[in-house]
Amino acid sequence: MIIGGDAGGMAAVSQVRKTRPDMEIVAFERGHYTSYSACGIPYLVGGEVGTLDELVARTPQEFRDRFRVDVRMRHEVIAIDLDARELEVRALEQDRTLRLGFDQALVATGGMPVRPELPGIDSEHVRGVQTLDDAKELLSLATRDDLHRVVVVGGGYIGLEMAEAFVNRGLHVTLVEAGDQVMRSLDPDMAALVVAAMREFGIDVLLGRAAAGFESGRVLTDEGDLEADLVVLGIGVAPNSALAKQSGLDVGVQDAVRVSRRQQTSADGVWAAGDCCESIHRVSGRPVHIALGTVANKQSRVAGINIGGGYATFGGVVGTAITRICHTEIARTGLSEREAADAGFVFRSTVIEGSTRARYLPGRKRTTVKLVTEERTGRLLGGQIVGEEGAAKRIDVLATAVTAGMNVTEMIDLDLGYAPPFSPVWDPVLVAARVASRT
Repeated sequence: MIIGGDAGGMAAVSQVRKTRPDMEIVAFERGHYTSYSACGIPYLVGGEVGTLDELVARTPQEFRDRFRVDVRMRHEVIAIDLDARELEVRALEQDRTLRLGFDQALVATGGMPVRPELPGIDSEHVRGVQTLDDAKELLSLATRDDLHRVVVVGGGYIGLEMAEAFVNRGLHVTLVEAGDQVMRSLDPDMAALVVAAMREFGIDVLLGRAAAGFESGRVLTDEGDLEADLVVLGIGVAPNSALAKQSGLDVGVQDAVRVSRRQQTSADGVWAAGDCCESIHRVSGRPVHIALGTVANKQSRVAGINIGGGYATFGGVVGTAITRICHTEIARTGLSEREAADAGFVFRSTVIEGSTRARYLPGRKRTTVKLVTEERTGRLLGGQIVGEEGAAKRIDVLATAVTAGMNVTEMIDLDLGYAPPFSPVWDPVLVAARVASRT
């Protein structure tokens, strides 16, 4: 029984089928879509993606035909009886409740947008961003002639991406962030570069300003009201773990479902994958909650192999993330300064300015690279990149070095590809490593 029809659940199906063609697989999804890219929603709303269907990787019928999965849409699992080995399922369209037995279950309930208990947050003009149903409504609103002013509440990845999407639609956008910086996964100096780029793009960014409530056409803040035809919540994502907790499964950091390296929960024969569960950070060694589609797919693959009778483990994460905001590319991996300090590391930081092409070629763009390294060993603990086109995918080099436990001296000898249209002869990440090795 698969509880949840997106990446955390459905990516397991092919792995189960490889070893257990005889196994009956039933998947329950309370929404209208399976296996879709929620990460693509801002680009749909902003007009870069043509249709909503382009965000769907596999439809329910494709799972039925190709993998012989009994996919039950608009079915919500409301309880897991671990003693009886049964699920209690609500068929939303038929308005009836079923009880179905299981041998093994995969909890893949995903994440849920953070919605603080503020007056008016359930108003019609206040919208979240999670599912393709949300995307459909936001797209409809974005193309209305009477929509002029949008306020985005929250300065995380989804908040910034949605702010850009509405600017691309020609609307006036204000982003309100209660903290003193956007993108808390970045260090403040790197986040400041992002804010500068957003303001240059035409987005009003208000830091240190908390939303206090919502009224028709207004966002109430601690420093005065803001006009808003539409409010989009981009405050963050929390594990959707209420079902697991109520069923008696152990939870850990941020109430995410606790799992072993094989993705097994505290109950025998019950597995979990995706945004609802924990991961182990490869650098700090601590459990973390990182809600990314890449992580969900990898965890689900591991769970599927184990459910099918094989053996696989998930090695953990280094927190690599990448995005583009207003022509500025942003990427990070490993530990930030704050995270390194919390994990007990003594560290140094190195920041360099570089370019994405040889200096004599037109079209070269500036990029800022920051490395966080362990004090005595020079081991790379983390890295961040903010720059223009061609900058951010360099984070993959840093992510690989962090995963491999490399120090900056070893990084200097990495045989990276070079040609003038793609980088200077010394790539910016290698320049950063050279400078870090001398500090």
